[in-house]
Amino acid sequence: MMTADRPRAGVLAIQGAVEKHLVALDKLGAEARTVLRVEHLAGLDAVILPGGESTTISKGLERLGLYEPLQAFAGAGKAILGTCAGAILLARECSSHAVRTLRLLDARAARNAYGTQVDSFAAAADADGAVEFSGMRCVFIRAPQFGDPGPAVEVLLRVDGRPVLLRQGNVLAATFHPELTDDLRVHRALLDRAGCGAS
Repeated sequence: MMTADRPRAGVLAIQGAVEKHLVALDKLGAEARTVLRVEHLAGLDAVILPGGESTTISKGLERLGLYEPLQAFAGAGKAILGTCAGAILLARECSSHAVRTLRLLDARAARNAYGTQVDSFAAAADADGAVEFSGMRCVFIRAPQFGDPGPAVEVLLRVDGRPVLLRQGNVLAATFHPELTDDLRVHRALLDRAGCGAS
């Protein structure tokens, strides 16, 4: 249950820039903690699935028994954000590699679609009518791409015409790493999806 003053948000701590996500949430006034067990989801309003390597994170979710609890968490209306590899795991399928996904976002993900680590880049995104994200600069590291979004999926940002920030109800997915910049708008949107109204 959301507290009156401070939203509670968790960051899956299997892999990725966990600390940077925790810092971003803290800056927005959230009570943030890591998630590694089913019981860590109790009392949370939102969860972040960070980047890393999607196969490794998928195996971790399997080992820790977190697939069904995360699906139930989203089904209860709680907010979830996936970034980079975390976004892949939210998709209905991953077309470029067999990895089990949570099927919470009606879009197809393709892993490493922009190339390898040496092909990492930053780019200004185009807001698709989502003025709250205008001018956002996005950092891509071995980033996936989304395709074939379903009718319930909103494309909030694009880079070179490709969707890089998607929203479907209480689920947000970014193919980039918002935690690697000082721009807190994606994390704020997560808390807003949870009804937290972060400042």
